[in-house]
Amino acid sequence: MSRFFTAYALTGRKTAELTGEDAHHVSRSLRMAVGDSLTVCGSDGCAYACTITGFNEDKTVFLSVPDEPLPSAEPPYDVHLFQGLPKGDKTESIIQKAVEGGVTDITLFTSANCVMQIKADAEGRKEERRKKIAYEAAVQSGRNVIPALHPSAPFSKILPRAAEYDLALFCYEGKGTVGIGSVLKNCGKTDEQLKIAVAVGPEGGFSLQEAAAAVEAGWQPVGLGPRILRTETAGIFVLGALSAFFETT
Repeated sequence: MSRFFTAYALTGRKTAELTGEDAHHVSRSLRMAVGDSLTVCGSDGCAYACTITGFNEDKTVFLSVPDEPLPSAEPPYDVHLFQGLPKGDKTESIIQKAVEGGVTDITLFTSANCVMQIKADAEGRKEERRKKIAYEAAVQSGRNVIPALHPSAPFSKILPRAAEYDLALFCYEGKGTVGIGSVLKNCGKTDEQLKIAVAVGPEGGFSLQEAAAAVEAGWQPVGLGPRILRTETAGIFVLGALSAFFETT
């Protein structure tokens, strides 16, 4: 079923509308008609199987909203991926796969071993492209929300963020780490929506000084097993581990 997102909550509403590009896509590209159904996700994270009740040419699609929402595909936790800025076009792939893996927020950062650096004049152009990738990945994977893409920042700015989360996982291949499996087992399962942060370094990983600063700031150094993972793989690996622990057992 085709999937769309609105900027307002749907819970408690009887009707809804799609406008702009979404309306054009429904009426022109998909050639849907009155009586057809489509999935609409509200800003409250609830999705509904809505029925088309009418059109205003290709500018507005009018919908009826059922009383009961669809089952949610969202994970029982919120996870913010802090990703070291990688080389080339890896960022787009990381965003796409992270959205599929259940991430709720993504922040790119620069650190000592980053080859790429943040360029203010290019950030605006890249932002729209990245948002489109996140949107398309959310549609493809049946998400109820579109994950937020936050402004890029230097590593020093993300360090204090550890205090905002129930778990702040610092992915590190050096000494002093605890295996991610053990960390998750020790945290236990809870009915509460855990807030989890995951920090992944760029190519070359984190420096010794950065690792020490992260520990001092309250991040938990975690190991991801005996193999060294690429920067574009590590975050997805952690998201998979979180899903396996919290969603499939």
